[in-house]
Amino acid sequence: QVQVVESGGGLVQAGGSLRLSCAASGNIFSIVAMGWYRQAPGKQQRELVATMTSGGNTNYADSVKGRFTISRFTISRDNAKNTMYLQMNSLKPEDTGVYYCRAWYPGFESWGQGTQVTVST
Repeated sequence: QVQVVESGGGLVQAGGSLRLSCAASGNIFSIVAMGWYRQAPGKQQRELVATMTSGGNTNYADSVKGRFTISRFTISRDNAKNTMYLQMNSLKPEDTGVYYCRAWYPGFESWGQGTQVTVST
């Protein structure tokens, strides 16, 4: 099994930045992909934000892409620390929500408990 724990959320003003972390433990060598999701206030569904495969391929939701398709968010990882990151720049109030880390491994998936991100105007 794989366990994931998020951290790094907080309150930030619009236009500011935050970096979220997702620490993985357990059978980490079985992970085929990891991703970030968010759940906006009052919504039940979690929205995909970004994903990264074990091979390093990344994908971003249109909602986090900035002008000229340059992403406001960047997903990355530090294999030595077994940690995935989400660098969030140019934050907007609509980025507010609980951010969850998700790990996929053969036949299973794991979710973290979430970390709150609040972007004020």
